[in-house]
Amino acid sequence: MKFDMGNQALSTLMKQSRGSSTDLGSLIKQLITAAQPLEGKFNGAGKAAFDQFKTNADGITRSLNGALSSILGGQQGMEAAFGSGEQESADNARQAMGAANFDAARFSGR
Repeated sequence: MKFDMGNQALSTLMKQSRGSSTDLGSLIKQLITAAQPLEGKFNGAGKAAFDQFKTNADGITRSLNGALSSILGGQQGMEAAFGSGEQESADNARQAMGAANFDAARFSGR
């Protein structure tokens, strides 16, 4: 099996993930702001659910941003691993070429 990935794939993915994190935080803030006019309009179970949403909104935002931060950390780790693997592969190839006896492979008639 061959795994071929461009050297910018993880960098691009991290940029997109950072943008998604910013977008998600912004959307949650917009949802909280949009719900503000509803405060005081509910009674009973509806009021309890609305109050719970409002109380937990910041915690939910922190949890989601924490999860996205962990994803970004994983992507950074993958980028470092692939980068060092690529460098190690190149170093191994150079070392093998240095040890190879190219004179023995010549097909000239002497």
